[in-house]
Amino acid sequence: MMKKSIILTVFIILAVALFLTVLLSKQNNIRKKTTMTNLTSNVPLDTATFGAGCFWCVEAVFQKLEGVVSVSSGYSGGQTKNPSYEDVCSGKTGHAEVCQIAYDSKKISYDELLEAFWMSHDPTTMNQQGADVGTQYRSAIFYHNETQKELAEAYKKKLNDEHTFENPVITEINPFKEFYKAENYHQNYYNENSNKPYCMLVIRPKLDKFEKVFKAKLKKD
Repeated sequence: MMKKSIILTVFIILAVALFLTVLLSKQNNIRKKTTMTNLTSNVPLDTATFGAGCFWCVEAVFQKLEGVVSVSSGYSGGQTKNPSYEDVCSGKTGHAEVCQIAYDSKKISYDELLEAFWMSHDPTTMNQQGADVGTQYRSAIFYHNETQKELAEAYKKKLNDEHTFENPVITEINPFKEFYKAENYHQNYYNENSNKPYCMLVIRPKLDKFEKVFKAKLKKD
């Protein structure tokens, strides 16, 4: 009886010890995950706002860049409050289709974003990108501070001085005022609709070209 009692006691102690070890391990993992999440969420992000034709294309391009944390499609530059997609397509709101880009400036600079912006669309055509025609498709930069304004204006001047494009760059550079997020079905459009004709015929070729030029700056899958 004595031996059985001792064995039972040892077994209980070992079981409790194992349980406590597993519990502590789980708590440590939770603390580590929480800490990592907090560190990530506390990273200060900068914002850029670009219009370069259909926002489905712009979104797909900038989502590829290392340092870009999020891209939201929406409307900016006009006078109508809380416009719908149909409102903007009417050409009466003054808004352009734009993408609001949140980025980590320690990983990618505003100058690098400007490079991607100008090299991923035709900034020499007035209110048009390919078959997409209308003021909502104009080439536009909405700067958030004086530094962004100076960088954008200097870059545009350099492009024109060096005749980078056959025709002059006509991109408008205006102060950012308001961003109205587009309807949910416009968000993350290419990734969720890559088999649709517009995605295959327009966005995919644009992405293929962009990925070749900006290979060193793309996110690692």
